[in-house]
Amino acid sequence: MGHLHNGKSSLVPLIDRLNKYPIGLVDSAKLRQILALLFSEEEALVASRFPLEEATLPELAKRTGLPAIKLAGILESMAEKGLVMDMPCAGTTYYLLMPGLIGFFEFTFMKQRADLPLAELAKLMREYLEECQAPEFFGSKTQLTRSLVYAEHVPVTSKVTSYEDARQIIAGAGYGAVGLCYCRHKKEHEKKVCAKGAPVEEICISLGNAARFMVRRGFASERTTDELLAILDRARTYNLTHITDNIRHKPSFICNCCSCCCELLAGVQMGYPDGIAKTGFTVAIDTERCNGCGRCYRACNVKALAMAQGERYAELQRALCLGCGACIGVCPQGALQLVELAKRPLPPHKRKDLFVKMLREKGRMIPYLLLALGKSVRNLLGIEKKVLRRGKQDSRRQV
Repeated sequence: MGHLHNGKSSLVPLIDRLNKYPIGLVDSAKLRQILALLFSEEEALVASRFPLEEATLPELAKRTGLPAIKLAGILESMAEKGLVMDMPCAGTTYYLLMPGLIGFFEFTFMKQRADLPLAELAKLMREYLEECQAPEFFGSKTQLTRSLVYAEHVPVTSKVTSYEDARQIIAGAGYGAVGLCYCRHKKEHEKKVCAKGAPVEEICISLGNAARFMVRRGFASERTTDELLAILDRARTYNLTHITDNIRHKPSFICNCCSCCCELLAGVQMGYPDGIAKTGFTVAIDTERCNGCGRCYRACNVKALAMAQGERYAELQRALCLGCGACIGVCPQGALQLVELAKRPLPPHKRKDLFVKMLREKGRMIPYLLLALGKSVRNLLGIEKKVLRRGKQDSRRQV
């Protein structure tokens, strides 16, 4: 398969480049094994030379020193594998290097494939997250992802905004697709199944431009808005938690997640209670109605509910509760309800706002500031050249 040897000289430039993203990849022996399986030597070189923004084929040829014809073939292979995103626009294709998480780690298991040792990768990725990557992914003050609320369980006295409601997000996306659940597919390769019986196929939703890329490259299948809403309803029959980008404007995905398979929800259970941004709601328990049947414990995807010590009723660990409402409908006694928090969290507006916040918090803004400065200088030089040209033209006219 022409994959990398996992020596230092081959992989350090690639890891250095990936660590310029808000969620970097902590260097370790297991990470190098993963990257060695996913990237060929040439792909690693190309990825390490990617700029911090989208780039065209000629721009990448200049940065890599590779002939455009050869580079085009490499980029095609990388797009098929989900290592880069290709975006055709007005006759020009722009390429963007994908981060590791959320990015090519997920794409690795988002379609059936025979070109990679998936069982080996599944084990390596799980161990890598557990052993060293969790603090990098879940430890940010600003989270990469957030939970969505089951809007039908919100009391009539509270208003659910469009960015808090999965149905409204899908209705406003304009384009959508559905594909494999990365987490459950990966679990399958470790000979494990979902304790809730949640499906692997036709369950995780992508939206907008991300969905167009995924459909084009075989990671997902296009669906109508009504079909996507039906998938959302199906997810709710399994009491799954909806998770999306931690932004208000045009989220790119809605994953339907369970406690036993989802790596995002695993982070909350591993000791990162704020690893996923919460909704503006939490659960209230009527202890007079609750009979301790345990259905809500099994429904909760972050283990925020349990039997109160020495009592017959459920108790909530408020720090863990996402406020998603997946537990509400399973209670036969009607003892659970969502209540609005006094202070509702406000996600960043757009993806760039989210990334800027995360980069600042992690002290990684300098490369992006230099990029912005370089653009400003180039723009200024361009303006000066225009002024000089106009001055020369005016001089000629006067002569």
